[in-house]
Amino acid sequence: MAYRNKTYVAFDGDSDIRYYHLMKAWRQRDSSLFNFHDAHDINNALDTSTEETIKRRLRERMMNSKVFVLLVGEKTRFLYRFVRWEIELAIKKDLPIIVVNLNNKRTIDRSLCPAIARDTLAIHVPFSSKIVQYALENWSKSHYTYKSEGKNVPYSYNDSVYKSLGM
Repeated sequence: MAYRNKTYVAFDGDSDIRYYHLMKAWRQRDSSLFNFHDAHDINNALDTSTEETIKRRLRERMMNSKVFVLLVGEKTRFLYRFVRWEIELAIKKDLPIIVVNLNNKRTIDRSLCPAIARDTLAIHVPFSSKIVQYALENWSKSHYTYKSEGKNVPYSYNDSVYKSLGM
């Protein structure tokens, strides 16, 4: 069985990769403030690989992950080949899902969020190192509590959480 300590980040590789790179820069800048064990460090899923090979490698990454982060940009809802598949797998594996709105909306953005992630148990946050780190540290426990109570809906943090983070 895999040791699940990684953070799996799914995103539009064409349009939103800069946000993923920025998350990695947050980690390198000051790991005491923002830190995640990146599942993408496990293996390479090259564009030149077959779809089957890419999905196998992505599945390996997810098997080592304890949380699933979905970066939601302008085009994310249209991505079916890999992003939708990744979301489906995260739901199937019962991974806590953190939806990060690249437009900085603090709640679910129903116009941009992929349909499969709109009505599932997930926390929706803006793209900011402070709130993403807070969600990485706290959402898993809430996810499993809500799941045990039969709650399977989108959530967002209230204003007091943002205020406590200086946001």
